[in-house]
Amino acid sequence: MVNGIVFRIERFAIHDGPGIRTTVFLKGCPLRCAWCHSPESQSPRPEFMPLQDRCIACGACVAGCPQQAIAAPGAPTRLDLCRLCRTCVDLCPTGARTMAGDEMPIESVVAAIERDRIFYDESGGGVTVSGGEPLMQPAFTEAIVEQCRWRRIHVAVDTSGFGDPDALERIRPDLFLFDVKAIDEERHRAITGVSNRVILENLARLAARAARPEPVDVGLRTSDFGHRTSDSELRTPDSGLRGSTGSPRPERVDTCVEGRTPDDPCRIIVRFPLVPGLTDDDANVHDIGRLVSSLGIGRIDVLPYHRAGMAKYERLGRPYALASTEPPSPERVAHVVKVLTEHRLTVGVGGT
Repeated sequence: MVNGIVFRIERFAIHDGPGIRTTVFLKGCPLRCAWCHSPESQSPRPEFMPLQDRCIACGACVAGCPQQAIAAPGAPTRLDLCRLCRTCVDLCPTGARTMAGDEMPIESVVAAIERDRIFYDESGGGVTVSGGEPLMQPAFTEAIVEQCRWRRIHVAVDTSGFGDPDALERIRPDLFLFDVKAIDEERHRAITGVSNRVILENLARLAARAARPEPVDVGLRTSDFGHRTSDSELRTPDSGLRGSTGSPRPERVDTCVEGRTPDDPCRIIVRFPLVPGLTDDDANVHDIGRLVSSLGIGRIDVLPYHRAGMAKYERLGRPYALASTEPPSPERVAHVVKVLTEHRLTVGVGGT
């Protein structure tokens, strides 16, 4: 059995790949993007996300907490005492005490996926593994992908690309949705907290793999992207979530061979978050367009910045760095699309 930490399973998703999809959001992300709209995805561990407006001060959580981590109704949980036992969550009559993140066995995730198979078949949809960063839970991500491939359900992996190249090599979905935020390393570090060296290496690896009907070792040289990223720079080990063996493990279906031809290899769509003042200048847009085109990737989606996640920061007790940033104007989005089109790319807006 392989277990993972999941913070949401979203049914009927329409922006995470083609058709109607079920998106499985995994916990844990090594990046700290200033515009992140899912801050509850960043920590690899479950965490509280209280809804204070639902609290009726009934005191059930105070009386029921075995660790005495809640001093009074509506008071913040003392995280130094809390053991995440979920007793208070189960006792709360209004749903004011919620938790982001549950450990789930692969069988439970597959059962959730299977519920909407008819909609995948009718719409050309499927399943997307997202996050957080799926490469922080590589064994669990690989298991979900294999289970979907075995069932002939289209599966995509939405990734920042920051992860162990060997783990990425083992994960073989029908589609990668691959974020590229900036090409300049210092800019990338400033806006995400990490270097983009391994990200660009991994994108080049995937592009080489997608260009062939079967897996290859692309043999990147040290000079290709400055230097070969060391294991110590990858703060994304498999989160120790391998369960005991024994769950049925389907034989791998090689995505780049089964059901595909050299003219229709496993696909990559690059996703570019367009964030005013951080990623939207013409120099960065041209750099990204040149890179994507040079790798033989034909499709890029522009994801305009939005404020949908602001309230989550308040629930987690964290500041939101872009509170005063407005979404890009339609004119600016159209300009960015035009710039990327100049690099002979097919450009979408808002995701597939």
